[in-house]
Amino acid sequence: MAIFLTEDSKVLVQGMTGGEGMKHTRRMLAAGTNVVGGVNPRKAGRTVDFDGRAVPVFGSVAAGMEATGADATVVFVPPAFAKAAVTEAADAGIKLAVVITEGIPVHDSVAFTSYAKARGTRVIGPNCPGLITPGRSNAGIIPADIAKPGRIGLVSKSGTLTYQLMYELRDTGFSTCVGIGGDPVVGTTHIDCLAAFEEDPDTELVVLIGEIGGDAEERAAAHIRDHVTKPVVGYIAGFTAPEGRTMGHAGAIVSGSSGTARAKKEALEAAGVRVGRTPTETARLVRAVLDGAV
Repeated sequence: MAIFLTEDSKVLVQGMTGGEGMKHTRRMLAAGTNVVGGVNPRKAGRTVDFDGRAVPVFGSVAAGMEATGADATVVFVPPAFAKAAVTEAADAGIKLAVVITEGIPVHDSVAFTSYAKARGTRVIGPNCPGLITPGRSNAGIIPADIAKPGRIGLVSKSGTLTYQLMYELRDTGFSTCVGIGGDPVVGTTHIDCLAAFEEDPDTELVVLIGEIGGDAEERAAAHIRDHVTKPVVGYIAGFTAPEGRTMGHAGAIVSGSSGTARAKKEALEAAGVRVGRTPTETARLVRAVLDGAV
């Protein structure tokens, strides 16, 4: 099992013929992802060769879905065109839209995430690394060779920390790893992933990675307390971040006592989550919980 993305997912790539789209489409194909087409209105009807595999380019998401049965799309378009790209995908009825693009204006993200949700399209991101079900499918930019399939679910605001925890726990393995993005507005939250992992029979433990800014982790803690029966291990980045300064992500900014790493850690621990002080300590906690040592 997995959440949101399986080996049966058929993936389109909006912006496949651009530099980043080409690079990461090649990596997704190498990881076993069933990439069935790209989308570029100016290059419709062409094919692109990826190491001997010809991938067709369609003029629209709707045309790509009609021709291939695609149910997911990965968005690599520039920020100015991201809103239109996601709106197009939602109008076509795609089930999953993974928005890698960073630097999207917040008002655009508010518009397209709410629009997509109303039409039944799940948005991952924006400003995210995507998601991977190791050994089955990879939609986005997460390195496919740093972890094997296993019994841990991972949800993270941070792309880099997603990779680090995957590597730290590479021998144990993961059911699905989801990078939800670090912008102030994202389409899929910690809570959405926690709920999905709770229902996934092959996920035994969930790793939750948060960071300073906002109250997403506090809300996730309340959800864990009331609705999650599986063990959760957490890590919060940003204990040394200076007040009032954005750190890395647009959403990672602390104002006064709101959104601090300490407040998030305390909220999670009050909900029964074991929280590591470093990624390596977090990985040790995960192993200890799985082994029944704590």
